[in-house]
Amino acid sequence: MSRTSTLSDVARRAGVHQATASRALNPASRHLVNHATAERVLAAARELGYVPNAIARGLRTSRTGTVGVIIPDLMNPLFPPIVRGIEDVLAQEGYTALLANTDNDEQRERALFESLVTRRVDGFIVATARRTHPLLDEAARRGLKVVLVYRGTDRTDFCAVTADDWLGITLATEHLIELGHRRIGHLAGPQDVYTGSIRARSFNEALRSHDQDVPAEHIVVCDAYSEAAGVSGTRRLLDQAPDLTAIVAANDLLALGACDVLRERGLRCPDQVSVTGFNDMPFADKFDPPLTTVRVPHYDLGAEAGRLLLDQLTRSGPHPTKRLSLTPTLIKRGSTAPPSIREAPSTHGPA
Repeated sequence: MSRTSTLSDVARRAGVHQATASRALNPASRHLVNHATAERVLAAARELGYVPNAIARGLRTSRTGTVGVIIPDLMNPLFPPIVRGIEDVLAQEGYTALLANTDNDEQRERALFESLVTRRVDGFIVATARRTHPLLDEAARRGLKVVLVYRGTDRTDFCAVTADDWLGITLATEHLIELGHRRIGHLAGPQDVYTGSIRARSFNEALRSHDQDVPAEHIVVCDAYSEAAGVSGTRRLLDQAPDLTAIVAANDLLALGACDVLRERGLRCPDQVSVTGFNDMPFADKFDPPLTTVRVPHYDLGAEAGRLLLDQLTRSGPHPTKRLSLTPTLIKRGSTAPPSIREAPSTHGPA
């Protein structure tokens, strides 16, 4: 049986010191080595079939080169681009993302978290945050390095990268107001989640800033960000406010459920009821009709979260808490139009 190649073999083949070979083979330190020398070391490693011993390196550096990434639902199409952004940035510095999908199950989340801790990951990027989150409180007590992505918490001591949810819902609501809608409903996300809470408050404020009332029956809080929750939520919304001419959904899956119910009840979108979503998930432009929605830069969210965590991992001493808010964009498509036959005549005389 042939002997496994060692770092010493690679250094000898490349004609460099062993420490130089080590730096060249580590993406995080490769920039410290002359480019031509680094290429010679990499070529020698390929020729010899050398594979770095990550365990041994971890013992030397007290790091494993791994990061735990906790995602609530990988089937939700908004999360894969976030994960891709995280992975691309981490890989540039030689880190590997260990992905944990919780399926929005708290017990599963805790088990996965503990498993990652026992694997001695160097830090966490968490997309499952709720406004109050005991697991994150525990992470803070343990002194673990954590960055939140997409969702924030009521705590302010974690670095976080989110979209400007307030602006996003404001853009969608004002778009409907500008089209002439006066009876607008909201399918709100779960209120124990940062995104659900802030988007609901933004919807209320956008209407009030345009001197529009917000009757309680015009808002339904959904128990999940899913198409099924959008279906049940829209049925309740239309039962208690049947004269609505527009619906602002807190995400695209809820909007998809809303469109399902409109078809179920023989209501045309947007001729009778306009619908907006949030996220601009893949294929939102293929909905029938194509969905007007708020585009969030999901890949950039992940990339920025990766950079914030790398900053924590490489910075010695206390690190500043950074909270980044990326700007969303309203994408106007075929699911919104001026109100027509469902809009009641004004009580103030002819328009």
